[in-house]
Amino acid sequence: MISHEIRVYPSAETPSKSAQFAWKIAALAADPVPVGTEVAGMVINRIIDNAAVAMAAINRRPVANARSQALAHPRQGGAAVFGLPMAQRFEAEWAGWANATAVRELDFHDTFFGAESAHPGDNISALIAVAQQCDRSGADLIRAIATAYEIQLDLAMSMCLFEHKIDHVAHLGPSITAGIGALLGLDTGTIYQAVQHAVHVSFSTRQTRKGEISSWKAYAPAHLGKIAVDAIDRAMRGESGPSPIYEGEDSVIAAFLGGADRVFRVDLPGPGEPKRAILDTFTKEHSVAYHCQPMVDLAFRMRMMIEDTEAIETVTIHSKRQTHMVTGSGSNDPQKYDPKASRETLDHSIMYAFAVALEDGEWHHERSYSPERSGRPETVRLWRKVKTVEDDEWNRRFEEAEPLHKPQGGRVEITFADREPLVDEIDFADAHPLGARPFARPDYVRKFETLCEGVVEAGEIARFIALVQDLPALASDALGGLNVEVPPGSLECAKRDHRGIF
Repeated sequence: MISHEIRVYPSAETPSKSAQFAWKIAALAADPVPVGTEVAGMVINRIIDNAAVAMAAINRRPVANARSQALAHPRQGGAAVFGLPMAQRFEAEWAGWANATAVRELDFHDTFFGAESAHPGDNISALIAVAQQCDRSGADLIRAIATAYEIQLDLAMSMCLFEHKIDHVAHLGPSITAGIGALLGLDTGTIYQAVQHAVHVSFSTRQTRKGEISSWKAYAPAHLGKIAVDAIDRAMRGESGPSPIYEGEDSVIAAFLGGADRVFRVDLPGPGEPKRAILDTFTKEHSVAYHCQPMVDLAFRMRMMIEDTEAIETVTIHSKRQTHMVTGSGSNDPQKYDPKASRETLDHSIMYAFAVALEDGEWHHERSYSPERSGRPETVRLWRKVKTVEDDEWNRRFEEAEPLHKPQGGRVEITFADREPLVDEIDFADAHPLGARPFARPDYVRKFETLCEGVVEAGEIARFIALVQDLPALASDALGGLNVEVPPGSLECAKRDHRGIF
């Protein structure tokens, strides 16, 4: 890896193009280094995982509405949209929009933690859509996905957005854009201009994940995919982007990430060095924010030692700052304790997740969020006894470890009126690579099959799994099959409507 210093320069001292960080990103994307078998295998896992969670969300309102918008943009030889027949094709920009929204809706796919958090599977939908429209091969797609993951995660390792109240999707702008550049085999100069455009318009606030969390959380990564497609298209036509986008006097660093005195160091693979960052990511077994994953598993374990949850007086979760501030009581969001809160809010409430998991011993992407479930009186009583505490030791362990080894869990103390406190802790979710039951290919396939139950026919499930596992050998005419159809008549918004502008 090569370490790159990024800082703001006066306009009179603007670095040369080749010295700018956007150029370094572009050069990495243009480097045609082969993708290893292990990385290719993980790319396949992530495509399966994305399709699984998209099918589970296929008829939820935000997903149906995104699909309805895509239906207004048909294109012969374009890209496929989840749920619709593969013969129907749409503009890649809009197919990627619909599919990325479906993937993100349930907050149920892969995760990464560095200086910034990320859901890098958000890169994939736009890349598949462009690959389908532009007749690329399976090997091209694998290289593009590996590139996008590398860039997003290298940025997330060193460039924190959270501390500046910028939403973490901002790093998707350059990563998806560079991934498309790699997919299409574009030169460094073209990708450079597209990256600058994408970075410039990719910044938004963390209000996306605060208070009463709205459906925009599902759309936000899809929006970045649209930005990336547009940025590449403009650059391919010879247009440029704001420059230098990282180092300029009024750049994103100067304006949003600490000002003129802030210096970042970001490590990127050198020329000819493989892009392996995807191997530091991990997926979710439960449909809750990743900070909640270990606590759901710990609740399952602790409930075996509790006869009556009504006897609980307090539940205190000691964990790292992000857990406390993003999903815990440290957020100071009263909505995280509200039985009538949106699903998007509840899946970011560790207090709710722990209470329901402790009572039920299961977590289901639909049943665990139903109004009847969240409004159950005994659950509300237990839920409001749960609080989180930022713990210096968990902060230290999280901050000092390498990405894959960062402990995501915490320590739980449960007090009772009539017995000694119950204390237990967990470092990693069970499905984490370092957890009790690390996910492997059969687990991804099982997750896909489970989430497709009642939605997708058995033959279609088998077809998709067989096709995607042959991805390295797929020719361009086979990539259209990277879609999952649902039976006719079972899909909301399966035909174009006229409720909006499109």
